[in-house]
Amino acid sequence: MNLIYFLLVGAVIGWVAGLIMRGGGSGLLGNILVGVVGAMVGGFLFKLLGITWGGTLGSLGTSLVGAIVLLWVVGLIRGK
Repeated sequence: MNLIYFLLVGAVIGWVAGLIMRGGGSGLLGNILVGVVGAMVGGFLFKLLGITWGGTLGSLGTSLVGAIVLLWVVGLIRGK
């Protein structure tokens, strides 16, 4: 059940980040990938900056910020 929750949250975070950054998602698998990798990026960046958010909302916020940064970097690389 935890894996299903993890993938579902990753999909939602990836979809929301896609809406914020370019107006649409990346499909189910793309959204999951963006959400999961974004969570790792956000955790790394926040730890590097010394920022801590607690609880579920903090984790979701960190994941969303990381996913947005990930999509921004990918956009820079692709030239969009």
